[in-house]
Amino acid sequence: MSDVCRFIHAEKANYTIVLLCRVMKAARSGYYAWVAGIEAREERRRADEALAHEITFIHVASKRTYGVPRVTAELRRHGQLVNRKRVERVMREQGIVGRDFHAGLPGMKIVGDITYIPTAEGWLYLAGWLDLATREIIGYSMADHHRAELVVDALDMAANLGRLRPGCVIHSDRGSEYTSSQLRSKISELGGRQSMGRTGICYDNAAAESFWAVLKEEIGTRFWPDRATARAEIFTFIETFYNRRRLRKHIHWGYLTPHETRLRYQQGQALAA
Repeated sequence: MSDVCRFIHAEKANYTIVLLCRVMKAARSGYYAWVAGIEAREERRRADEALAHEITFIHVASKRTYGVPRVTAELRRHGQLVNRKRVERVMREQGIVGRDFHAGLPGMKIVGDITYIPTAEGWLYLAGWLDLATREIIGYSMADHHRAELVVDALDMAANLGRLRPGCVIHSDRGSEYTSSQLRSKISELGGRQSMGRTGICYDNAAAESFWAVLKEEIGTRFWPDRATARAEIFTFIETFYNRRRLRKHIHWGYLTPHETRLRYQQGQALAA
């Protein structure tokens, strides 16, 4: 019916609508109802364009991390009473997607990065690997260099602690330490799968970046007298505070430490078995 109505609408300047409807065997009432719908459809299209603009603004402001749930929540916070399914449709049509910073089980997706710690002796380089399911730091390494072995040593720690599952996705940026043959060989040896963010897009590794922000904000020191002191304080922060005492809200279980979150997953697996 829509194709017939479009044809009649296109030819109405040349022939009468009565004749066109008779030739096309279409009811005039049906055609006029279709014409009335043109304005409604155009209004919906304009509304979707305006919504897409707002969604894009929110998505960019979130450093491209927000998906449908948080975009919808942000719209509602600003008085936009929009249906979540509509947000999902518009985001899909516009190709707007949030980054997936979650994992269903510990040891399935980990993210890694390097940060620089200032000391009076020079930089101390810290590499870490974070489990996306628990937000636990499962491997880390510190040195006065940032060669490939720094990230390999941190990954070895995670493996030796039994924190990696077969087929684990191991994600990082495209720094030379992570594109090195040493790391590729280690990942292959461990039976993992390497993943890297897009070139120049730091937000693809935002989960790892967020841990450095937490460490530098909450450790309470900005400049250390020497590397040994910095190493000791960072070790204490990760092992005794961040992993075992710092609370983070889990979507189902409420406030837990990363260590408690891992134990809760393990208990759930044991019960399921």
